[in-house]
Amino acid sequence: MTPAPISKLLNSFALELIVRVALTCPFWLSGLTKLFNWSAAIGEMNHFGLSPAAPLAAGVILLQLSGSIAIILGRQVWLAAGALGIFTAVATLKAHAYWTFPEAERAAQGNIFFEHVAIIAGLALVAILSEKTSRRV
Repeated sequence: MTPAPISKLLNSFALELIVRVALTCPFWLSGLTKLFNWSAAIGEMNHFGLSPAAPLAAGVILLQLSGSIAIILGRQVWLAAGALGIFTAVATLKAHAYWTFPEAERAAQGNIFFEHVAIIAGLALVAILSEKTSRRV
């Protein structure tokens, strides 16, 4: 049985909000960085051979910011978490396929790859928990 103070903390709105902000932090930070440094956003698309760069960069920004806001506000979490999870999976396979890197870089890229897997799992978990919470209301 969970101790009462821990249970109270785990059921608090404040902690839930902090966790939602923290979970989406990589996305809203990236989206804002791209938004305020458009040339770098275009450069990133070009670096990964993605074109047309401008519409793709705009789409990534829109996805990262709108998905983050939806999760933070608890609106359509299943959709936002699913979209950000799929985006993260595709981006991770494109940018951090550790098995394709030279041996000197493989371990670092492997760490990044599996950190992204954990983010995807966190997104799935927030969607699962949001669905369970909405059924109780």
